Amino acid sequence: MLKRIDDFFDSLFQATEPIPTGVYTYQAEPDAELPYKLHLRVESDGTGVLIINAKTVLHLNQTATEIAYYLVDGVNQDDIPAMLAGRYDVPINDAKKDMTAFMDKIDTLISTEDVDPVTYLDMDRVAPYSQKISAPYRMDCALTYRVSDGTAREAAPTERVSKELSTGEWKQLLANAYDAGIPHVIFTGGEPTIREDLNDLVLEAEELGLVSGVLTDGLKFADKKYMNQLLQSGLDHIMLLCQPENKQFWKALKNLMPEDIAVTVHITLKQDDMKKMDELLEKLAREEVCHLSISADDPSLRDALTAASQKAADLDMQMIWDMPVPYSNFHPVSVELKNADAEIPEGAGQAWIYVEPDGDVLPAQGVNKVLGNLLSDPWKKIWKHR
Repeated sequence: MLKRIDDFFDSLFQATEPIPTGVYTYQAEPDAELPYKLHLRVESDGTGVLIINAKTVLHLNQTATEIAYYLVDGVNQDDIPAMLAGRYDVPINDAKKDMTAFMDKIDTLISTEDVDPVTYLDMDRVAPYSQKISAPYRMDCALTYRVSDGTAREAAPTERVSKELSTGEWKQLLANAYDAGIPHVIFTGGEPTIREDLNDLVLEAEELGLVSGVLTDGLKFADKKYMNQLLQSGLDHIMLLCQPENKQFWKALKNLMPEDIAVTVHITLKQDDMKKMDELLEKLAREEVCHLSISADDPSLRDALTAASQKAADLDMQMIWDMPVPYSNFHPVSVELKNADAEIPEGAGQAWIYVEPDGDVLPAQGVNKVLGNLLSDPWKKIWKHR
């Protein structure tokens, strides 16, 4: 789940000419003790959005954005205070203190497992999706609406589109997304592993500097050769749709869990599954699953959903709620907020967008309002229409 914290600094320096707008990326060396990816998007007013490993989103004021820009650009950290002092006409010791404070926060967010930046850094959380931004944090790409054998065809909206983009067209679409400032893509469907070019598209995302994930039934990951090829292409995370009665699902999970990749398991709670839910969660915990997504297909299961969420917490599983599944508001977080009469954060068309197999952009899956086509329409036009 994306975490957000407020501006790093108040107005420490007098504003000066902002650094160039654009998207800048940095990836730690493969042999780094803590591998990480940074994506910095600089807005036209000099403020920025820094995304760390596709999970922590920091809204930065102009000064903090400038520090992040120098870091991503490869400037030696020891040289940055002097650059700040010169540009803002402040004592170099003040610039050094602010540089140190910034780096301490970044190092904490990179190195500490599941840190809550609100508590740990003593900062106020920005209301989710409340910031005015020039592009979403994530794009969900439905590569195909075809589904695996044995899956009901109604599981995907096959009637929505009449064609699929080619490999070259998807690569161009990914480049368009990168140019728009979108740092994170998730390949979904239908079943994305049906596309023989999935590996090529993950490689393309990696070469562009995008964080990439896949939402899949996971059955092909039962084949270690296929799994390794995809992981070596630069895939950053996986969400598996739980199929507890399918032996291939468990084999795929056993193959994936020892690997150096973040895995989330999604469960759709149904009435018939209630008696087995605790047993299923315990089995997933024994497989060392740490991240879980749960939704329900019936509002009457609200209490059961809350119970399943509590059971997952007791098993030290972290709940993920704003990934492509579920798009529905009926998940543990929404239940908790509704019970507290709190507003449910709405990220569709703001924090994320959804691209259909033909390139049409929707605010989210199931929200059938076409904003434009990312292959043929200018990004500003699409973003304005949302």
